Amino acid sequence: METDAGSVVAAPEAPEAPVARKRRFPLFTKDTARPEGGGRAAPGDAPAPARQWPVLVVLSVVALGLLLTAFDLFRAGTLLIGLALLAGAVLRWLLPSVGMLAVRSRFTDIVTYGILGLAIALLALMVQPHPLLVIPFLKDVLHFTVSK
Repeated sequence: METDAGSVVAAPEAPEAPVARKRRFPLFTKDTARPEGGGRAAPGDAPAPARQWPVLVVLSVVALGLLLTAFDLFRAGTLLIGLALLAGAVLRWLLPSVGMLAVRSRFTDIVTYGILGLAIALLALMVQPHPLLVIPFLKDVLHFTVSK
């Protein structure tokens, strides 16, 4: 079909029938979803360390805690590791984009970092000798489980 100016106009096509979608999951996964908040923590033109600053802060504090533990400051080092994980939970809660600190959903990351950080910090406070935190029933539980 030609118009007055001599250009060719295509005829309208018939609408295609809708494709039926399968409700089954594929046998092999071809892609994974990015975690919520898994984007960059800084603009794309910033250098790589600046884009991933939340995870670098947490890992640096954990590395410092491991270094203190290696220099025979066990309580201080493990307490620092626990506090680093608690700080990771707080960063994950407060910041909309935390880079590689986001591993799972926001809720799961906060709960995981929080529980592990709290457990490590409490164990660091209860370490012998001269514990800073004494929980009376734990001694009874230990004696009950170890007794003959």
